[in-house]
Amino acid sequence: MIIEKHHRLSPSLYVGKIRVSFTLCINKRKSVFTNKNITEAILSELKKSLVKYNVINWAYIFMPDHMHIVLEGKEKDSNLLKCLKLFKQFSGYWFSKNISGIEWQKDFYDHIHRKEDDLPVHIRYILNNPVRKGLVKDWNDYPFKGSLDNKLNEI
Repeated sequence: MIIEKHHRLSPSLYVGKIRVSFTLCINKRKSVFTNKNITEAILSELKKSLVKYNVINWAYIFMPDHMHIVLEGKEKDSNLLKCLKLFKQFSGYWFSKNISGIEWQKDFYDHIHRKEDDLPVHIRYILNNPVRKGLVKDWNDYPFKGSLDNKLNEI
């Protein structure tokens, strides 16, 4: 039996010039993000959602069965929750057309950054995920990571 995490926070907390780290998992933890073509296709779906809701991406990393992204609203009406839900919809549709049996878990995990110094802490944490999992010795060697709006080494 899978227990789902339900959001207890108000959707209004995801609106504005705020920063949030999200973790999205593939249903049944199936391994899918092991191919550059797949990760590039999913990033393309993310870009569409970011533009629609005026959101920037500080960092992303695709682990084999989940992904981490750090997003920030650019304007007072930016909506990170709606952006993420649209991304899940777009990428879920892409999965349904291209990879049989792959879909996102219904919900996701998130962490709203409360302080400015949270950014480098969270980015270092997600970038070291493949190191902790034994996939690489140094996060720089992991191929499925990056930022759509910034240079990781400058953060």
